[in-house]
Amino acid sequence: MKVIYFDTETTGLQCSSCRIIELAMLIFEDGNLIDEYDKFVDIGEPLDKKITEITGITDDDLAQYGYDEGIIAQDLKDNLTPGTLMIAHNCQFDLSFIYYLLKRHFPDEADSIVKNMDWLDTLTVVKDRKEYPHKLIDAVEHYGIEKVNFHRAIDDTKALYQVTRALKNERNDLAEYINVFGYNPKWGVSGYRFDFIDYKSQNFTKFMVHESRILPRR
Repeated sequence: MKVIYFDTETTGLQCSSCRIIELAMLIFEDGNLIDEYDKFVDIGEPLDKKITEITGITDDDLAQYGYDEGIIAQDLKDNLTPGTLMIAHNCQFDLSFIYYLLKRHFPDEADSIVKNMDWLDTLTVVKDRKEYPHKLIDAVEHYGIEKVNFHRAIDDTKALYQVTRALKNERNDLAEYINVFGYNPKWGVSGYRFDFIDYKSQNFTKFMVHESRILPRR
């Protein structure tokens, strides 16, 4: 089985108009790490100062180390083989950005590429396990995982891997959350709404919900 833990850093929040500037993936096959992928994307335009403050990524980083977006799109296409399990924290966000990137470069294939994957959102799982807040850094602290340099994609991805292991050890029900994304009923679904994802309204809780009441069973 192929599993990819992934994260993106972007120029903003709108997947239709903003761009990925860093993509990181930890790629496992049959439980073995086969690739630690981390690449900057040269978008050919200056970054907003707030993005540099948040991520630590500079225009010089992208100009010196960044790859053309088409290369990143091809890397994604090569790695996103049918049946692969893709795992991210707030997966709706990262999936939306990946989809728009693929759509720009492979307009006739992008829909089938993402549809043939399985998607697991650890944010949805964490909301069923602990009280607010639910960011990745909060999950890291909750499960006693060594802190990393957050807001850099590769470090977030390594933290995501550890959080996913902790969630599985806590209660082995992650398979039920595949292709099920929770959303805040106050704000609705953000980004592109995918027809292969089961979107469910998810309220906050103050404790780990009983197994009969996890979001996929409601």
